[in-house]
Parts: sequence; structure tokens; C-alpha cells
Amino acid sequence: MADVLTAEAVRDELGGLAGWSGDAAGITRTVELASFPDAIAVVDRVAAAAEELDHHPDIDIRWRTLTFRCVTHSAGGVTRRDLELARRIDEIVGSFR
Repeated sequence: MADVLTAEAVRDELGGLAGWSGDAAGITRTVELASFPDAIAVVDRVAAAAEELDHHPDIDIRWRTLTFRCVTHSAGGVTRRDLELARRIDEIVGSFR
């Protein structure tokens, strides 16, 4: 099982992840895309990345607005896997801007 990061470690890592917020209990980012089809395309690509990583975010879809929440539920908090997934989400979102 992955180790849960300390609040300080999560805070430090969030400094390098634009738009992400949270704490050791979970990290979140909300993005707005140009259209609903773009938002769904981002979700599809994030789903593929999550499958590759075998680590899945919680995703809330509200028209063009997506909210991603990353937490390793089995570990009870944020782990390195969540940060890796957050970086992949950022790459995917960035390709739509």
C-alpha cells in the first residue's frame, strides 16, 4: 500500500501544480473547457490515463466545468500516485487550451 503524504509534503507539492488545492485528505482542481464536447473529451483521456496508472480520480462534470479530486482511498489520503495522476490530468487539460 502507498504511504500517505504529510500535510507539509502535500502543501509543497501543490506549489508545483497550478490550479490544484487541498491537503493530505485529498487534492482538487476545477477547470472550464471551451465546450461540453471538449470537457467530455478531457474526461475520456483522463479515463485512459487513469487506467494506465491503475489509479482513478473522482470526476464531477457540470456542462463545460470539470472538477477532479485525487485521493488514494485505500490508503486514507494523498499519496505519490495522486500527484502523478494530477500531473497527467494537467497535461491532458493543457492540450485543450
